[in-house]
Amino acid sequence: MLNEKLKDFNIILASASPRRHAFLKSMNLNFEIQLKPVEEIFPNDLQKEGITDYLAKLKAQPFLKYLKDNDILITSDTIVWLEDKAIGKPKDEADAFNMIKSLSNKTHDVVTSICFTQNSGQHVVNTITKVTFKALTDKEIQYYVSTYKPLDKAGAYGIQEWIGAIGIISIEGSYNNVVGLPTHLLYKTLNTIADRN
Repeated sequence: MLNEKLKDFNIILASASPRRHAFLKSMNLNFEIQLKPVEEIFPNDLQKEGITDYLAKLKAQPFLKYLKDNDILITSDTIVWLEDKAIGKPKDEADAFNMIKSLSNKTHDVVTSICFTQNSGQHVVNTITKVTFKALTDKEIQYYVSTYKPLDKAGAYGIQEWIGAIGIISIEGSYNNVVGLPTHLLYKTLNTIADRN
């Protein structure tokens, strides 16, 4: 379906995340993975989706001079937003423990932006999912961190893993967004791009 509409395009996913790779595969999209390092620093005055919009666009910067006319570059960024503060990826296991402890017995936002870059321009979409954890014990947090080592995940947890099964009591919004990519937005925007061309 969508893959057929996009047959004249070359989709480039600039992400090392295996979860994002799996999502695009599950949507039957043909794509290639390209990685170019970028320092993920954002201005202090940005908040919530302002941060992820900025970083998703920033991740596209190193590719701009290499894009061909039929390329669609997809870059994305996710943060956990708790009590007016952005929580990114943990530095180490101790940091991961403290992050999850701060989410315990509270509701937080998972914010993701996806940036679509072509030679003809750039388009950014974003979404927010509300996630509520039960009161987690130190033993539960320690078990999760030492067993699953969630150092590559914003907020130091994967909803699809053990901690999500035992700890999350409610979710409002896109589940896939919390896993790593709001696939409904990806699908909708790629359809719009295909229809425009």
